[in-house]
Amino acid sequence: MKAAQKHYKFINSKTGYVIYHYTIKNSLNEADIKAELEKVKAEVATKNSIFLNTIYWEEEKE
Repeated sequence: MKAAQKHYKFINSKTGYVIYHYTIKNSLNEADIKAELEKVKAEVATKNSIFLNTIYWEEEKE
């Protein structure tokens, strides 16, 4: 049985610190998930005054 949600963390690659957590519905297809994560990545970069290329995301494994 699949989980209803996936959890992601956004990481500053220069410091290695997690700067944001995000949860997304698992019902979306992979392309929609990637588009949503890219949008959130841009928002996180803007809010934290960090270059967009400095941030990456990883799925949180339980």
